[in-house]
Amino acid sequence: MKLLVGLGNPGSKYQGNRHNIGYMAVDRIAADHGDGGWKSKFQGQVADVRFGSDRAVLLKPETFMNNSGQSVGEAMRFHKLSPEDIVVFHDELDLAPAKVRLKSGGGHAGHNGLRSIHAHIGADYDRVRLGIGHPGHKDAVAGYVLRDFAKADGDWLDDLLRGISDGVGQLVAGHGDKFLNAVSLKVAPPRSSTSRPKERPAPQTAPAPAPQKAPEPPAPDTRSALQRLKDHFK
Repeated sequence: MKLLVGLGNPGSKYQGNRHNIGYMAVDRIAADHGDGGWKSKFQGQVADVRFGSDRAVLLKPETFMNNSGQSVGEAMRFHKLSPEDIVVFHDELDLAPAKVRLKSGGGHAGHNGLRSIHAHIGADYDRVRLGIGHPGHKDAVAGYVLRDFAKADGDWLDDLLRGISDGVGQLVAGHGDKFLNAVSLKVAPPRSSTSRPKERPAPQTAPAPAPQKAPEPPAPDTRSALQRLKDHFK
């Protein structure tokens, strides 16, 4: 069994924040694959999902981002899981919007939610890094992540969440490459092959030269022999 954790902050005030894209991911998974809705447990909200014979539990910690590890640790111990059974969906400043990367273990890179999880269960869990872009300066980061996605982000964000939901069964089964492929097919679908290629212009050739007229034969000489002799000595 896998524990799929979406990071964010609880309450309508934060619902559309960039920092809450982890919540958005597991909300979409629950809507498409859930059985029974969300329930309060482990200082958060939980939902059960199945993908064939594979079962997973979704978790949205409600301890606020900086204390996410409290909820994750409680759920992990209850289900007798190890850190390797946990996948955390979180916002990633160092990736362009709509980009997705998988990571196993490693540092928290200053992300407060991951920092808290590290403190409670260690670093050996998997992460789905969801790109939100960077504001350009570190002093602007706090305000940037705690602001709502712009209206112009709506299309790629919806495509991203649909792709995550389409591929999450592969992720639970341990096929990370197939999960990323499912996301890519929604975010950057292949171009249609039905459009006709442009016709190339015919190569330019020099015009053929005009045919030359054959010289006209000389007129027949009708002079007499005596006349031709006279004309010769003129």
